[in-house]
Amino acid sequence: MIAYQVIKGDTMWGIAIKYDITIDDLINANPNIKNPNLIYPGQIINIPRQNNISSYTILPGDTMWSIAQKHNISFNNLASANPQLKNTSIIYPGQIINIPSSTSETPIQIVPNNLNDFEELENKVFQLVNEKRKRIGLPVLTTDTKITNVAKIKSQDFIKNDYFSHNSPEYGTLFEMLRTFGINFSAAAENIASGQNTAEEVIRHWMNSAGHRANILNSTFNKIGVGVAKDSNDNLYWTQIFVRDDRN
Repeated sequence: MIAYQVIKGDTMWGIAIKYDITIDDLINANPNIKNPNLIYPGQIINIPRQNNISSYTILPGDTMWSIAQKHNISFNNLASANPQLKNTSIIYPGQIINIPSSTSETPIQIVPNNLNDFEELENKVFQLVNEKRKRIGLPVLTTDTKITNVAKIKSQDFIKNDYFSHNSPEYGTLFEMLRTFGINFSAAAENIASGQNTAEEVIRHWMNSAGHRANILNSTFNKIGVGVAKDSNDNLYWTQIFVRDDRN
């Protein structure tokens, strides 16, 4: 049994569908609700689930990313266990969310093929970016594991949610996504591309675009992450994330 906090627009029927349970099971788990047609935002109801789900009350300073790390689970699994959250960047103290057991978690596969193949492409993009910067006397960027992970997730997100845009239907804007994953930044930018087959080709594509080139040659940034993913049609998706981290 887990706790669920009703949000505006919820119905018992809709909540049952969200959690893939019958309306009868949901009603039976909440004998305190005399009229199932009358529920209100903020109300806590019980959701009958397997024992691999527990509840967590959000504390001041919590983010979905920090909660996932605290419970040794992936951000994606935490988000999937909480379909009531329309925007995972917005949570508040006292709110109750669901925590899937780490033992029951199925790891998220960032890319569907040989990871080393994509790491080679990502490293080549990183190398080419710094070559472009050095040619005009700019300081080189350092690669960052956490930023790289966000870039990988963004590229895979294009495939998962069938879109191609800087604004993710799941994670929101770049700034919202970076905050969700606990990335420190005072400035950030993103280059995305689709269809290019080599690092050289995607860098050529970006350098031929004024906006993308400006990001690559921006002296403000000091860190970078690059992520590549491939869909079922062998189409590559590319994401570069540039960050200014004032701590370094």
